[in-house]
Amino acid sequence: MGPLTVWYVAVALVLVAVVGPKVQNVGARIVSSKRRYRDYDFDFSHLGEALYGSHDQASIGELVRAWRPHNSTVNPEELGTYAEGDIHQPLIERNALKFTSSKWNKGLVPYEFSDQLAIGDLQKLFSAFEQFHKKTCIRFVPHTKERDYVVIEGRNSGCWSAVGRMGGRQVVNLQRNGCLQQEGTIVHELMHVLGFLHEHTRYDRDRFVNIFFRNVRPNLLSNFGRESESQTTTLGMQYDYGSVMHYSRTAFSKNGKPTVEPKVGQ
Repeated sequence: MGPLTVWYVAVALVLVAVVGPKVQNVGARIVSSKRRYRDYDFDFSHLGEALYGSHDQASIGELVRAWRPHNSTVNPEELGTYAEGDIHQPLIERNALKFTSSKWNKGLVPYEFSDQLAIGDLQKLFSAFEQFHKKTCIRFVPHTKERDYVVIEGRNSGCWSAVGRMGGRQVVNLQRNGCLQQEGTIVHELMHVLGFLHEHTRYDRDRFVNIFFRNVRPNLLSNFGRESESQTTTLGMQYDYGSVMHYSRTAFSKNGKPTVEPKVGQ
């Protein structure tokens, strides 16, 4: 087990987010490094152009703006047409559907807030940071002179992030009207920043859940692909249907029927 994997074990084993009723725990799906280097590689070929391509961000923003927790069966991060709903990689990496990312040095994630966010928004973000600070070795720290850092924006383009540390200025978007209404969504996107992937795409998921592709919108079938066992690790932890990184029962449904459900006995 290389240092990257060890570093993330501390996150996976002790972080339990205080979130809404739909999601409670943080799952343990991370990118694995079998090498003793800080960089690790992704192959998201199955996601196609959704990973980098252009999106109708105005339409996504409108869907997220209209989202309300009391009358929706999905979470706001599931409303986008980005890869798997909320993964959006920098265009600088668009030359291929494989890219290299890194862990955050010493578990420190420098951040800045855009001026799109109000005081009340910042309070919600600080509360989410505190979940990591209390229960993990991760620390979100104000950006000073670090080369690599995260800028948290509130544009009307939904909830999205890249996966891992990409290098340089890196954007996480949490639309003010929608993405900041429940702490679980904030934690979800910050987990992507740390290198965590979606629970329902882990390589062994078919042992634990049924995916009903017949109910998935045809243009979003790739959102239910599985990651490679050679590139990711579960850290030996069981599949967690209640993970904050797991999508909802009707995520990306074309007809309101379930797209993902636990198998009998799970």
